[in-house]
Amino acid sequence: DTFLTNYAKTAHPYDFQSLRMLIGGAERVKPETRQMWMDKYGLRIIEGYGATECSPVIAANTPLHFKIGTVGRIFDGMEWRLEPVEGIAEGGRLFIKGPNVMLGYLRADNPGEIEAPVGGWYDTGDIVKIDDEGFVTIQGRAKRFAKIAGEMISLTAVEAKIHAVYPDAANAVVAVPDKRKGEQLVLFTTIEKPDRKLIGDGMKRHGGTDLMIPKVLVPVEMLPLLGSGKIDYVSLTRLALDKTEG
Repeated sequence: DTFLTNYAKTAHPYDFQSLRMLIGGAERVKPETRQMWMDKYGLRIIEGYGATECSPVIAANTPLHFKIGTVGRIFDGMEWRLEPVEGIAEGGRLFIKGPNVMLGYLRADNPGEIEAPVGGWYDTGDIVKIDDEGFVTIQGRAKRFAKIAGEMISLTAVEAKIHAVYPDAANAVVAVPDKRKGEQLVLFTTIEKPDRKLIGDGMKRHGGTDLMIPKVLVPVEMLPLLGSGKIDYVSLTRLALDKTEG
């Protein structure tokens, strides 16, 4: 989405006149990015999903089989299973098996030995739900969930609801320990003067709950990014720990 958004903002409509198919991955495509490409170039973004360990594609929409908001259907020849995750009612942790799954990992502390996935099943680390037609919806990374007062909260869902209220701001949410509720949410945002009540009220209008409202708000000029254009959550978590310690 980071790259697609910048392409759409800076390119001339003629620049992509020969493009027949546009496939997006690595990052969730925002609705406004999808609409921008349709309005400016007449192109529908086809979203897919994969992992390096799966050579690297697991699922994708196609021009014929397409459902907005999903990453399509898991490719033929692959098996999948969902393992229940405590506190998550819909979906589960996705495991994949198939000819495209890697042989295993080579680790520095175990040289020369290939550590194969147990039983050939690769743990994607993603929480997903799969509908009756086989379309996959990503709920978020397993490590991108927080347990607050006994409930599992998707940090990706929290970010989406904040984005719905402030679409022009860059927002990132991380979880850090909390003595009373287990974990607490910290919001890093480019909103100039973020107000917790205004943000919370806006989130509730979009289906948010009290537990989804970040406890700590940190205004920043810009979010740290990795070379891939993705948000650097590791650095933000370190900053969040510094902001909340004690």
